[in-house]
Amino acid sequence: MINFGTKIEMFLDMKKLFLLFVMLFSLLLSARDVHPYHVGSVEINYNSKTKVFEISARLFLDDLENGLNKKYNQTLHFGEEKSKEAINKALENYFSEYFKLKNNNKFLKINFLGYEEDKEAVNIYLESEVTEAPKKVETAVSLLYNLYDDQMNIVHIVVNGNRKSSKMNYPERYLYQLF
Repeated sequence: MINFGTKIEMFLDMKKLFLLFVMLFSLLLSARDVHPYHVGSVEINYNSKTKVFEISARLFLDDLENGLNKKYNQTLHFGEEKSKEAINKALENYFSEYFKLKNNNKFLKINFLGYEEDKEAVNIYLESEVTEAPKKVETAVSLLYNLYDDQMNIVHIVVNGNRKSSKMNYPERYLYQLF
């Protein structure tokens, strides 16, 4: 037969176990919205018909939003129509500072075309000025380095179907490829 004291101890043990379960469950729920790594990708594709580089970047929406807000001391939110114009301007300025492109030792002017949201990511579209066929492509990519010291950017450069990819970890910014 179990005495009254043993029943209380069992009840307290069950209560501790329940509290531990609730804490772990809460931790898991709060962690589901946070991703454990910071990675972006940039594709730089030379279009031989139009003689421009078509550039697309893909970054996690929450990381980019935080990076823009920190950089420009604003409160911008993707998905809000009222922020769209300010986000366009912030992205244009951000990419002009954190993305550079050279073709055959000549810096290229980069035009911001726009962005689109894709669930948890943002796709950013840019285009270079008209330029000659590339032999040497150089780029400086430091997207979100202003926010994360573990940021990784994967850069793909494609010329005439020849794709060369590189992984750039913070603080690496410069890359060149010969074609």
